[in-house]
Amino acid sequence: MDELSMLRMAAQWLVGPPAASPVEAVRRLTAVQAQDLPGALLSVALRSGGTRAEVTAALDAGTVVRSWPMRGTLHLTAAEDLRWLLDLCTERVLRGVATRRAALELTEVDLERAREAAVGALTGGRAASRAELLAALTAGGVPTTGQRGYHLLWWLSQTGTLVLGPTRDGDQLFVLLDEWVPVPRRLDREEALGELALRYFRGHGPATVADLVRWAGTTVGDGRAGLAFARPQLETLTVDGTEHLMDPGTPARLAAARAEAGGVHLLPGFDELVLGYADRSCTVPAEHADRIVPGANGVFRPTVVVGGRAVATWRTGRGKARPLEVEPFGELAPGVLAAVEQRYAALT
Repeated sequence: MDELSMLRMAAQWLVGPPAASPVEAVRRLTAVQAQDLPGALLSVALRSGGTRAEVTAALDAGTVVRSWPMRGTLHLTAAEDLRWLLDLCTERVLRGVATRRAALELTEVDLERAREAAVGALTGGRAASRAELLAALTAGGVPTTGQRGYHLLWWLSQTGTLVLGPTRDGDQLFVLLDEWVPVPRRLDREEALGELALRYFRGHGPATVADLVRWAGTTVGDGRAGLAFARPQLETLTVDGTEHLMDPGTPARLAAARAEAGGVHLLPGFDELVLGYADRSCTVPAEHADRIVPGANGVFRPTVVVGGRAVATWRTGRGKARPLEVEPFGELAPGVLAAVEQRYAALT
């Protein structure tokens, strides 16, 4: 199982030659979970051999964007990929929100009024913080109290009006998607399913159709339809009797970087190596799953990975010194803690 995890590390470009740029790293993964923006910046930096500041610069330049392309959850994507991902996945996501909207006492009229207010506030290349945009919606006669404001900004982004783009003083700003990404890539549904499957297995494989379906939030039928398109460009690997698919180049990439893959890695919470699969047991042993997601609360803690296997969680302690705090799952092998401290020093 360690081999499976290390193959995934190679596919995700956590080991081996890094991506040439942050946008190339994001494009490799197609979508990088990003409700924790600092963690997402680190996930990309680890794969591009750069810094979090360089990933932020890609957001400011408009080559990488942040929105809700899949599962109603925030992700980073390459700018040109966002529109086709929204076109493919939004309809399924929106089916489940009518009840929530009713509970918030928001009507269809409120939604369209919010869209008009947002477009009016941002047209012409303007950008606004969450607070500034909510003030514009309120001025437009739209109720934004309680959870209404968040829901409206999510809905406007999910339906392709808004996107989170540039930053200001560490705060990411909303802009109009059509202005920020004026030439998006467009795919019809069949092409999009095939592209999604191909890109997922290239950037995450070895993985299964169940992994793809969980990661993208599609139906099993759509996952299989996408795989039918992508299969000729992929290689298969059978693990415990289950078919996995991957980029044909992944085994060679791992072979060239095996020593690196066997070493110590510090990953942020919500990193794709842990979060990008329905079955992550090759990286996170089942007996330690609750150490990474305490109480199954959906909040993934940063992990220490050794030889493809999570052996501890870590976090930045409080205070000016920002001390490293490590919680091992058991006794760590000699040298691991020293390597963790070296890795941490390189991040801070």
